[in-house]
Amino acid sequence: MMNLLQALVDAAALGSLYALVALAIGFVFGIMRLINFAQGDYITVGAYSLVVPTASVAPPLLFGALPAPLMIAAVVATVVILALATERLAFRPLRQTSPATLLVSSFAVSYFLQHLIMLVHTGRPKSIDIASGLGRAVDIGGLRVPGTQLLTMATAAVLLTALVLFLKRSALGMQMRAAAENFQVARLLGVPANRVIALAFAISGILSASVSLLLVVQTGTLDLRMGTMPVIYAFFATVIGGMGSLPGAALGGFLVGAASVLLQIYLPPDLRPFRDAGVFALVILILLWRPAGLIATSANRERV
Repeated sequence: MMNLLQALVDAAALGSLYALVALAIGFVFGIMRLINFAQGDYITVGAYSLVVPTASVAPPLLFGALPAPLMIAAVVATVVILALATERLAFRPLRQTSPATLLVSSFAVSYFLQHLIMLVHTGRPKSIDIASGLGRAVDIGGLRVPGTQLLTMATAAVLLTALVLFLKRSALGMQMRAAAENFQVARLLGVPANRVIALAFAISGILSASVSLLLVVQTGTLDLRMGTMPVIYAFFATVIGGMGSLPGAALGGFLVGAASVLLQIYLPPDLRPFRDAGVFALVILILLWRPAGLIATSANRERV
């Protein structure tokens, strides 16, 4: 029983991380019908902003040398500015084109950011040590829970609560909900398109920056493709949750995280290297059962 509870805690922690990334994807898709594959590179840029550009494997800290509140604010500001810049330069001029064109643009932005990081920092992985004390386990009712997992779950809970309150109680949040339901009608009713879309990118930047910091705290490593796998898993989470549904994206993130952890624990040792295949098979089964996702929306309509 205790082993099962430990597995569920691990699943909740990983699911929290995937839920944050899935929400970042879902905010932009809900309004623009754009799967922004540069989302993973936002995460990578946020992580690399913690260190000084150098070829050293253990570079000196940049934002990582600041006190925690200033460090968090600096990383969030960096990723939000990057997200807004890509929206303004790469996506806004193409807004009236087909979704396929926007998708190609997102791939172009992703490759540009990857090579920019490689140019500035080289492609070698780097080690970084921030908040190392969080690696110690905390004993909770017989469960040994690493501090990094508690931080991940707490961060997800705070951000999810803040987003729910923002969407339900603020004027901008209600405008975003209206735009996600039917973008064209919302524009006819006076919802400012540029402001709402920029806000969606800004929120996706905040969520990506949070994931950047959580990944660095958990792994202590910077890598050129550190945001790739979380975004792939989060994309699957968004699909099975229901494209365009923010609750569905969060639910899908937790389900994918739980499936990944439970398969890793309960598969026979010889099959554990194929855990990802099991997760993807689960995604296929869910889509065969509910092709529109667990929480279906009207996201299949053209909005931009």
